[in-house]
Amino acid sequence: MKILGIEHIGIAVDDLNKTSSFWGNILNIFHTHTEVVESEKVTTTIFDTKKGKIELLSSSSSNSVVEKFIKNKGTGIHHVCLEVDNVSHAIIELKEKNISLINDKPKIGAEGYKIVFIHPKSTGGVLVELAEKPK
Repeated sequence: MKILGIEHIGIAVDDLNKTSSFWGNILNIFHTHTEVVESEKVTTTIFDTKKGKIELLSSSSSNSVVEKFIKNKGTGIHHVCLEVDNVSHAIIELKEKNISLINDKPKIGAEGYKIVFIHPKSTGGVLVELAEKPK
């Protein structure tokens, strides 16, 4: 598995408009787009620093993972995403090393990336997402 860099930091928010205003208007980070990721039941708003992205995550359903996260832990950093060259190969390698995964097959996430999440019990408490950029 080849790690290409930090793709983004995912932040769970309860007020997408207010939080977006901070990142876009106060810090002047370029807003690339907002999209709904149906498979995860979230709305994502992405800001690009050109050296990594900030992905704001807002629940689009009362039973989404982000909604549960906010209820249990409050708003804040939800996950760190690393870009990989091949997410399917990464899954195989991680399984061979007995690393716990949230999903054991790639899903399509924001911006069309193929994604997999590594369970925090395997990473020292941090939810880690691996993402392969669409070709």
